[in-house]
Amino acid sequence: MVNTQLFQTFKGALPPSATACNAEQAPAYAFSARHQLAQLAATGCLSPTFYANGEDQLDRVMALVREVDASFVARTAIYARESGHMKDMPALLAASLAVRDVALLSQVFSRVVDNGKMLRNFVQILRSGAVGRKSLGTRPKKLVQHWLLTATEKQLLNAAVGNTPSLADVVRMVHPKPAEAWRAAWFAWLIGKPVDEAALPPITQAFERFKRESVQGVATEVPDVPFQMLTALALNPAQWAQIARSGPWQMVRQNLNTFARHGVFDLPGMAEVVAARLSDAQAVARARVMPYQLLAAFKATGEAVPAVVRDALQDAMELSLANVPSLQGRVVVCPDVSGSMSSAVTGQRGSASSCVRCIDVAALVAAAVLRKNPSARVLPFEQDVVKLSLNARDSVMTNAQALARIGGGGTSCSAPLALLNRERASVDLVILVSDNESWVDARRRGATQTLREWEVLKRRNPEARLVCIDIQPTATTQAAERHDILNVGGFSDAVFAMLANFAAGKMDAGHWVGEIENVSLAAQ
Repeated sequence: MVNTQLFQTFKGALPPSATACNAEQAPAYAFSARHQLAQLAATGCLSPTFYANGEDQLDRVMALVREVDASFVARTAIYARESGHMKDMPALLAASLAVRDVALLSQVFSRVVDNGKMLRNFVQILRSGAVGRKSLGTRPKKLVQHWLLTATEKQLLNAAVGNTPSLADVVRMVHPKPAEAWRAAWFAWLIGKPVDEAALPPITQAFERFKRESVQGVATEVPDVPFQMLTALALNPAQWAQIARSGPWQMVRQNLNTFARHGVFDLPGMAEVVAARLSDAQAVARARVMPYQLLAAFKATGEAVPAVVRDALQDAMELSLANVPSLQGRVVVCPDVSGSMSSAVTGQRGSASSCVRCIDVAALVAAAVLRKNPSARVLPFEQDVVKLSLNARDSVMTNAQALARIGGGGTSCSAPLALLNRERASVDLVILVSDNESWVDARRRGATQTLREWEVLKRRNPEARLVCIDIQPTATTQAAERHDILNVGGFSDAVFAMLANFAAGKMDAGHWVGEIENVSLAAQ
């Protein structure tokens, strides 16, 4: 008699066999070249992660750039910067266009290189030789010159913070020819040439004056320059408080412990001033802050930071999740809490590594969905589903921290689907948040266990949809792309917008890649 364990009868349509192996050498489905590039652009950090080092990611990106058409590279660069809020990847994709299609580079440059940090990233990537050339070339050089010749004094001062290369290095490389006297004086000042202080623009003049007065012990008004330019000077608490009042929103978020250390919160009313800035809805929107950055700030705040400021971070978190949709029907969200999710979400960068791990982001997504959809069910999983009770009325921060405390174990992306099938649960939408490196449930042949379980669930719930959110760079998935399955990468609010569109049936079969293909290349 035939072995019925080996030759089991599978009810319904036969799911497609796996086409690739993931990083754990378990069966998976390979993304198309376009989808792989989109995935890397939205999640890649060019730094070591649990499954890949920076060099591997760079090699894979450059191979994909050569494989897909240049216009898709350009659109992906715009999407990664404007919607994904990424830094390294958009600069790398733009730099690749300097070799492949300088006309396209000209079209997208201002939208990708939208501040001084991105300008320095672009120049460094080009001169490193990673994209196939070590010189800027005529057209890229003109684009860099144009940025330098049109940036405001404030933009130039912000760009002057940082090295490798410094903005002074960039100026020496491209030799901009300014028409305005103030700009010519400012470039001379930047690269250390003698300059008449009276010819400098007003903020830079104020900075030079402040430096002299600090030495004399009579400095009062702090100039409106990046605070990094002031840290070598002896500032009193009132001057640090002025920085906290006027500095960029992101800088304030990142330096709460610094303000506490320098006595800012000891001044009457300053804790409330900083809290009001952090929880200002318009400021949060303008800062393009990602929820995980607020989680990082919340986790990093020391005991010296007042409770009102910590509460403001939670308020800002709720504001940053404005795009989380209210979803119709029966929703199940499944965060991966396995051991591989313990790595830093933006990769290992030595002392600059983020304290936020992949598990924190997965937990954050789950808690955010629960916040907007109180009837949603949360099924954290590793090699099996982990039992955990959450209160939808608790803050996103509270629930995210509760989920993130689980951690450990192998990865079985099919586990929550298997549980739903055992329960014969009625489901409309399942959201899987993982690194997709499932291996505990691996089979030697045929479809992945995740897709097998999904097919079983679909027989009970024919209209159900599955969204797989990947938060680390990968080339494979456990559930192949099709009309009822969306694979999307990233951890910005753009992911929530696509989740809403897909759940409502407003995204076509192209899914995420189609969203990128629809990006306009016209300057904005």
